[in-house]
Amino acid sequence: MKKLVLSFAALAMLFTSCNEDQNTIDPVDQAEVDMSDFYLYTNGDMEEANKVAANNGLKTCYTMVNLNRMLNENPSLEEKMYDIEYQTRKSIAQKGKPPKGGGGDGGTEPTPDDLGVINIPVNVHVVYSNAEQNVSDSQINSQIAVLNKDFRANNTDANQVPSEFAGLVADTEINFTLANTYRHFNATSAWSTNDAVKAAYPPVSPSTHLNIWVCNISGGILGYAQFPGGPSQTDGVVVLYSSLPGGSAAPYNKGRTLTHEVGHYLNLRHIWGDGRCNRDDFVSDTPKSDAANYGCPSYPTVNCRSADMTMNYMDYVNDDCMYMFSKGQKSRMRAIFEAGGARASMLN
Repeated sequence: MKKLVLSFAALAMLFTSCNEDQNTIDPVDQAEVDMSDFYLYTNGDMEEANKVAANNGLKTCYTMVNLNRMLNENPSLEEKMYDIEYQTRKSIAQKGKPPKGGGGDGGTEPTPDDLGVINIPVNVHVVYSNAEQNVSDSQINSQIAVLNKDFRANNTDANQVPSEFAGLVADTEINFTLANTYRHFNATSAWSTNDAVKAAYPPVSPSTHLNIWVCNISGGILGYAQFPGGPSQTDGVVVLYSSLPGGSAAPYNKGRTLTHEVGHYLNLRHIWGDGRCNRDDFVSDTPKSDAANYGCPSYPTVNCRSADMTMNYMDYVNDDCMYMFSKGQKSRMRAIFEAGGARASMLN
């Protein structure tokens, strides 16, 4: 009988110990991360093709069209991007969501990560068929400077953000340093968005460097990026040569096409979510909207019952009229550099 009592006591101690161990597990690990709103495919092919056909001069980013193509060509990509999104949401949930934009409330200031200021080395591939496309070193340096000002909230026009969103302006604590410039003459006068330019001139050290191809893109397209999770042999950003500072692609010639595309490269979606009001960009402090904004919209521009954050870099407005990332976007970008993140290798 004594042995039986001791056995029950031992079992009780073991059960208590297991419960104590379970109590130390992060609550986010115990609860399922909500992925019910996650999507990859969009109507980007049709929307962007219509803009190109209309030839109305509206800003055209082919990142979502490129994603549709890559999903069709790479059956495993969908699962990989789902896993990246899960990791991103889990990381953000552990730190707390920022306050909402668009007149919403709730949320708290996120707990800072321990990554410090992230520095991304950049390889620039200039692919040209004539002297105009062979952008100068000065333009490249100016472009890197624009990236650093925009991502660090040191841009002089940040003071134009309306009071509704002023508290959400984020210094992402991400810097860019020009590592190498490669120049390639090629008789091709304009490149399509099928990554042929990357095949001709492959990325250099894509696991540790951001690769940017500067060239002429056909169809009135300003640029396109590859989201985290895509093949390493095509990883990076392609931008229209004349969108660099001082280029001829006005009103998109202040360097913010690259700011926008690098946002995609770092896992940001278009701010309107590439859909109607029920589609989201997966960022809690950016208001919902049902379409892109163009030109220089007046404030407030109201859609989906709230003011659009038209001045966000992930909208389609003129370069002069975009001047902020939000705190939620900062959290989303930095999550991919954490241990196990899709771009964690860039910190090693």
